[in-house]
Amino acid sequence: MANDYDIVVIGAGVAGLNAAIAAARHGVRTMIIDMLGAGGQVINVDRIDNFPGPAEGMSGFELGPMLQMQADEAGVEFALDTIETISRTEIGFRIAGADLDLSAGAVIIAAGSVKRTLGIPGEAEFEGRGVSHCASCDGPLMRGRQVCIIGGGDSALDEALALVPHAARITVIHHGSRLTASAALQAKAQEAGNIEVRLNTVATAIRGEDGVSAVTVRDLSAGTESDIPCHGVFVYIGLAPNTAFLGSAVTLASDGRIVVDLDMQTSVPGIFAAGDIRSRSVAHLAASAGDGVTAAISAVRHLAAARSGEPVKHHAPAG
Repeated sequence: MANDYDIVVIGAGVAGLNAAIAAARHGVRTMIIDMLGAGGQVINVDRIDNFPGPAEGMSGFELGPMLQMQADEAGVEFALDTIETISRTEIGFRIAGADLDLSAGAVIIAAGSVKRTLGIPGEAEFEGRGVSHCASCDGPLMRGRQVCIIGGGDSALDEALALVPHAARITVIHHGSRLTASAALQAKAQEAGNIEVRLNTVATAIRGEDGVSAVTVRDLSAGTESDIPCHGVFVYIGLAPNTAFLGSAVTLASDGRIVVDLDMQTSVPGIFAAGDIRSRSVAHLAASAGDGVTAAISAVRHLAAARSGEPVKHHAPAG
């Protein structure tokens, strides 16, 4: 019996693409599967500064295709599908999706994360009608209007800065007493003439009729509520790991991310994880790329040990 592939990579973001490239360059047959296509969520990022490249940065629309081209040249095969289960076989793993059903000697999980939602009245109702998760996509629709960004990290300020040329006024709403974004991004936001930051503030409802007209917020210090008039609400309150499809296949940390060791090895020999889906990730693109390469080299070594008949060394990662 033989597996369909040596290594299957689940997820075609920066971590997954770099894993697939590194694996294929080691001469193993590699398949990468994603439900959307190469690039993952980074495709929607207007400017990327946390990845090696030009001093002026680059867009996700540039980075994704660039990595896909490298993967194509390395001989990586691509497929579009939604993976539903991963299970063990006598010689490796079965990877079952909505359409695909294939086997591999090793698996690298790089399925990334999904954007968290606020769970407040009006959020779902106005999705696509003023509520958005992509400022670079919908920014032009907000030309000359007032908008709100909910969140205080790098993603929130990145998107606020992407809206600067379009929106008349941008209000950043953050529940904490200070922003968590990098100092460089905070400096750029301060330099922009149309960004206001509201700290110790949470959004409690999104209001409107045909579209968004206001966000109701609560001042956590004063305990009072008020409305901020706006036409767009951009939500950036963090990411939730895309691990629901795994079930109990591998050990997960308390935050839902996959527990790995320094080799990106999970609790199951032959299954590796890379990028912000794995525990203790710093969630930066450069780090995700490194994760992918580490996972690929570890997977190649796992295959070599299995083929030689040597016992595969495995130390369960600490949770």
